[in-house]
Amino acid sequence: MLEYHRLKKNRRKFLALTGLTPKEFRMLLPVFSEVYEQARVDTTQRGTVRRRAVGGGRKGQLRVAEQKLLFILVYQKAYPLQALLGEVFELSQPRVNHWVHHLLPLLQQALEALEVVPERRPSQFAHPAGGKREAVELIIDGTDRRRQRPQSPAKQALHYSGKHKTHCDKNVVVVQAKTTRVGYLSQTYAGKTHDKKIADLEALCYPPHTILYKDTGFQGYEPVVGQTRQPKKSRARGNSRRARSGTTGRWRASG
Repeated sequence: MLEYHRLKKNRRKFLALTGLTPKEFRMLLPVFSEVYEQARVDTTQRGTVRRRAVGGGRKGQLRVAEQKLLFILVYQKAYPLQALLGEVFELSQPRVNHWVHHLLPLLQQALEALEVVPERRPSQFAHPAGGKREAVELIIDGTDRRRQRPQSPAKQALHYSGKHKTHCDKNVVVVQAKTTRVGYLSQTYAGKTHDKKIADLEALCYPPHTILYKDTGFQGYEPVVGQTRQPKKSRARGNSRRARSGTTGRWRASG
């Protein structure tokens, strides 16, 4: 069985399975525990009749907050089949289904309480709830997530990415260059959609005087920012791998 007290000793494996470092997990845990307890109290106040007192009955595999949080983070990071997740945590598939639907909203509430959830509203990215966002160095890029091939030929063509030779869904993210924190996450588009087209459709508002780094997938994308920077390519020289790629590693500024 996958247990928190053993997994936390291996930072690399912990990050691979949950997407968080042990330190980040410990920061999230008290907020998650508070949200979970509040949800339990709210359920009791709504008049739900308990058959047993709190703590009575058979002890489950997810009896402590650490295991509950670990369970839902592994589900979010790896997205395994419920039967497989049940084998990892020694739960039946129906119990896995119950816990997934119960814990996912609580995890969302905990992340929102810590203010680490990416902004999804393009018009609000430059003006968060706490006031005007400070000018920063940002990186915009497209991300692809593999998906099951659709049965409809039309949908297959729509979701097929020629670049990755697979069917996928696509999002555009804006990341802070210094902290690597995802500040904005776009809506989900079909894998065939070009990165620049998504950026144009989103009509994202940036903080003033921002320096925006972009790759060639956003060629021609010039939003209202202080400056945009894009890698400059040169003609191939020599026979080295770097020369054949033609990328010098320099950034061309514009705006």
